Amino acid sequence: MNFRHVAGFAVASALALYGPGAAAMVSPAAPTGANDTVNVKAEPNITGVWERYPSPFPEDSDGFDDVQPPGDGPDLEEPYASQWKAQRAKRAAALKAGTPLVDPSTQCLPEGMPTIMQAIYPIQILQTPGQITVLAEIFMQTRRIYLDTPFPKPDDLAPTYTGFSSAHWKGDTLVIETRGVREDVEFFEIPHSDAMTITEHYRLIADDMLQADISIKDPGYLKTPYNFTWVYKRNDNYQIPEYVCDNRLDVINPDGTVSFDIQ
Repeated sequence: MNFRHVAGFAVASALALYGPGAAAMVSPAAPTGANDTVNVKAEPNITGVWERYPSPFPEDSDGFDDVQPPGDGPDLEEPYASQWKAQRAKRAAALKAGTPLVDPSTQCLPEGMPTIMQAIYPIQILQTPGQITVLAEIFMQTRRIYLDTPFPKPDDLAPTYTGFSSAHWKGDTLVIETRGVREDVEFFEIPHSDAMTITEHYRLIADDMLQADISIKDPGYLKTPYNFTWVYKRNDNYQIPEYVCDNRLDVINPDGTVSFDIQ
């Protein structure tokens, strides 16, 4: 006897015993969860290779050292504001003189947060259950963003280049908060404390355009949050190659400048 026969027999028995009103009591119920996902909107698909749009390089640029801090720069407290401006002026003068100052890139060090998201070279975003992974071409950096994951306790949050990132979807927007970035990891040489937090809001503004609204907060260093926006364009035709940092041609001089030993 199959299920239909069993169900029919149960209904017939109920009618015989209790009358027509009993049929509703024994009618087969709709499968649990049948309509649970009808009104659930799928998360936007941000998987792909992305490059900055427009290009972060000035039209006459010959290298990423020409890229400037976004917006009007940070609103720093003193004495950090004066120190930062002096350092930026020193770096610009050294670059103009053809003797650039040493920086993390010339030492083959990871860019860290939020510089990795600047995408001087393209980045690849992989969207998987429970995690968003960012693979940067430059230095082959990896950033892991954990979805709906609580932050470790402060004593357990070891400082790292990219920090610890926890995210959640708010409608069609991916909201990410990052803490625990090493204090020696500086975005355009902007100093920060171990209390710095970086909040990012990502949303698709077109099928192939991704906008990131970024806010950096750091009481004691920043008077006001440092807010800026980056836009990325999806490039389905680009395959990120291996990028091995080889600084054999970089010579770091005693005065902190860099030259190239090209033979």
